[in-house]
This record gives sequence, structure tokens and C-alpha cells, in this order.
Amino acid sequence: MIEIRPFAALGHADHGWLDAHHHFSFGGYLDRARMGWGNIRVWNDDTIAAHTGFSPHPHNDMEIITFIRSGAISHEDSLGNKGRTAAGDVQVMSAGSGIVHGEYNRENEATTLFQIWVQPDSKGAPPSWDQREFPRGNGAGSWVVVASGDPDDQALPLRADARVLAATLPAGQSLTLPLNPTRHQYLVSATGRIRVNGAEAQSRDGIAITGEEMLQVEALDDAELVLVDAL
Repeated sequence: MIEIRPFAALGHADHGWLDAHHHFSFGGYLDRARMGWGNIRVWNDDTIAAHTGFSPHPHNDMEIITFIRSGAISHEDSLGNKGRTAAGDVQVMSAGSGIVHGEYNRENEATTLFQIWVQPDSKGAPPSWDQREFPRGNGAGSWVVVASGDPDDQALPLRADARVLAATLPAGQSLTLPLNPTRHQYLVSATGRIRVNGAEAQSRDGIAITGEEMLQVEALDDAELVLVDAL
């Protein structure tokens, strides 16, 4: 089963400094038919204005993955972690028993990102944060695991049975990925039109997948892909 969720139909909140589109219910956007997808609870498509950001706020018991599409985000948290994550790179915060963090766009341009929340396998673990550079050239024409609950993937660690994969795909090329049909996948092309198992999707559309044994993605334009595979 593949369901295309058009970008224009997503939840939307324009706060001036933050222009947010919600693939699933979040904040003031409630759609009881879209409370998540498997263990994927949140997928926000955010544009953050220059020299603005999220002031310190708390989280607990959630795996929060931030994929930077353009610009950069500067992170600070109650554990004393600080870091700047730039376009193409990824940060993961395991909120665990509780953490307070702020996320700031200190650049002279807008920052665009996907923020993805995955429910952890267990609650109350010590919180943590980490980031890693993933040069976009390394993902040209192939899937790169950027975060995973499997340590063998040698990616940013998740405390969940989930993987986050990314790829850049030139127009006219295609990628395949074997799938477990009992799991849930969610795919978004940050840029470029794609065709997924025969179904066409526009840039920033959500693609909800389950029950499939193989995923074939064809790039109709140059495309940058982000996919989450979870229970």
C-alpha cells in the first residue's frame, strides 16, 4: 500500500519566523486519521527565518531526528551540548527521561529542515544528543543510513527499532530498497518529482508505505530523498 499525501494538504502554521507544514497531527493541527505512521509520530517540514529559532523547551521519551535541507541549526541543551548542524547533515536527540533544548538559526538566510520524531522502544533512559556530517556526494545514487537503532549500521544511534536513510538521485536514475511488508515506511523527496512503485509524487509530498516487499524510486527531476523505516 502506497498513499501519497500532497504537500498542499498537510497541516500548516505560519508563525512569521517559522513556516511549518505538518505531515501528522502536531501543535494546533489535529487530524485523528494522521496521528502518526507506525512508530513515526511527527514529520515537520519547517522553514526558520534568519536570526530566529526555538527558545529552550522540554522533551521526554522521544527520538528526535533533524535533517537539515538548507542553512544550519545551532543546538544548545541542558546537558551542556552545543553544536551547529549544516545542510545535508543530521542531528539526533534522545529525549529520554527529560531534556531542555533550544534550536536557533543564527545564519543570514532561512534554514529549512525536516524534524522527525520516532517513539522509543522504552522510556526513561538518560537523554543524549549527537550530530554527524553526511556529505551529500556520498549519497549520490545510493541509500545512506544516517540514523539507526541497529549499531551495525554505524550511524547516529536511535533508541528505537527504526532507520533513517537519505539519498540524492539524479534525474532519470532509480533506486531500489528491500522492505519488510510488516513495517511502516515514510518517504519525502525534499527536492524533485519522483515515482514510487509507479505512483508519482511531487517535491515535499509525503509517501506512506506499508505491505510492500520492494521499493523502487525513480527520479523524474534531480531529487533528494529522506526515508524512515520503523515498526
